[in-house]
This record gives sequence, C-alpha cells and structure tokens, in this order.
Amino acid sequence: MVLIYAISGIVMNHRDTINPNFSITRKEYKIAEKLPDKAGMSKEKVLTLLEPLGETGNYTKFYFPKTDVMKVFLKGGSNLLINVKTGEAVYESVTRRPLIGAMSRLHYNPGQWWTYFADIFAIALIIITLSGIIMLKGNKGIIGRGGIELIVGILIPILFLFFF
Repeated sequence: MVLIYAISGIVMNHRDTINPNFSITRKEYKIAEKLPDKAGMSKEKVLTLLEPLGETGNYTKFYFPKTDVMKVFLKGGSNLLINVKTGEAVYESVTRRPLIGAMSRLHYNPGQWWTYFADIFAIALIIITLSGIIMLKGNKGIIGRGGIELIVGILIPILFLFFF
C-alpha cells in the first residue's frame, strides 16, 4: 500500500510532464503520393493511408479542420493529422499505462470499498507512528533525539505551507 501511494504520488506530482493513464507516441513522416483534396477524399482512401500504420481496423471517421489539413480519428484516442497539399503527416498513438494507471486510479479513491480499506490503512499508519513516538525511552526517545526528529518532521510541512 505504501509503495502504491508513493509511486502514484510521484506520478501525480509530475502530471504536467507525465500522463499517468496514457502514453502518447508521436511519429512524423511524409506521404510520397499525391493526395486528393477535401472534395476527393473518401473513407477508402483514408483506410489505405492507415494500412502502413496497422490502424485500418481502428478507423472511426475523418474531417478537415482546415482546407488542406485532414484529421483521422481512431479507436482508443489515437489520430492521424495529414496536410494533403504537402503530404506531411503526424501520427499520435495513444496506449494505456496498465500499472501506473491502475495505481493512480487507486490514489484517486475509485469507490466506497477502497475508502474503507484506505481509512483502515491510514489508521494503522497513525497507530504505528504514535507507538513509534513513545516506544523508545531515554535520550533516543521523545525527550531526546526522537523529540527533535518529531519537531523537524512537523516543521518541514508547515514551512512548505507558509513559504511555497
């Protein structure tokens, strides 16, 4: 449990650079053949353009957001963007991240059963922490080095709250 929360917590802290649920791969290439314009484009032609990518079975639809640019939508969120004048193409493949995605989903608290489990786990961590505070006696315990470590452990998050 601690490992799941630690890994998913790191990924969530960096979600501006890491998408925990999906991996997106971009491939830029050039289509050598002359492509038809918006009026001449057909589903059959789009399917032939998808063959080298192995995506013909994932085709959903296409449209032209600009006069010379065609966007092809594929199942699962992948897409293909083609400039029909220049032949420049950008293929974005979207795949799920199975392990990290599942961990992040648990971190977001997906259901009632997980709430109960996470609450029990949190209570267990509190008990472990409190018993650890009072377990050691003498100058390594709460009145010695342990007390200093406790104060530092409390001050660090408080300082971050005030200054960052």
